[in-house]
Amino acid sequence: MFKIAPRFKKEGQVKMTQKKSLPISSWDIVFPNDANPLGTMFGGRLMAIMDEMSGIAASRYCGRPAVTASTEAFIFYNPVRVGDRIETIARVVWTGTTSMVVKVQVFSENPIQGRERRQCTTAHFNMVAVDEQGKPTAVPPLLVESEEEKRDYDVAEIVKNQAIIRKSQVMERKQK
Repeated sequence: MFKIAPRFKKEGQVKMTQKKSLPISSWDIVFPNDANPLGTMFGGRLMAIMDEMSGIAASRYCGRPAVTASTEAFIFYNPVRVGDRIETIARVVWTGTTSMVVKVQVFSENPIQGRERRQCTTAHFNMVAVDEQGKPTAVPPLLVESEEEKRDYDVAEIVKNQAIIRKSQVMERKQK
């Protein structure tokens, strides 16, 4: 069993207990108004579904509202077509002091058309827990137990660090 060491909090903050993240999922059907003239789902529509699911997963994990700070590493593997059923699965895979990385995967299937279940998209969302005033607030440290959870944690940490670097580079260029 892997256990990620709890972070030390600033003076005056309560030490939080590690928490397990459970996946959430939802199902949708792709209708013609969700698709382009080629009959494949708009990427933006799929991204919106994934963003909603990441918000729900993050909020359920931390017990507070969570907002999207950035979207990272969107990978589209296979097209989603009109008539497909899509399953969206989201799970918190990394936590910081106030932020969480949520891994979201989308799978599609269409038994009527003879298309078996296949992975269509994966992305990571950087989410921030907020209090009643919209200010960032602490989240529980993530309990990582299985090999798969450890791999997801390691990938998410890389994604998070790259996002931090990219943000600082953009901010630096804006100031020039």
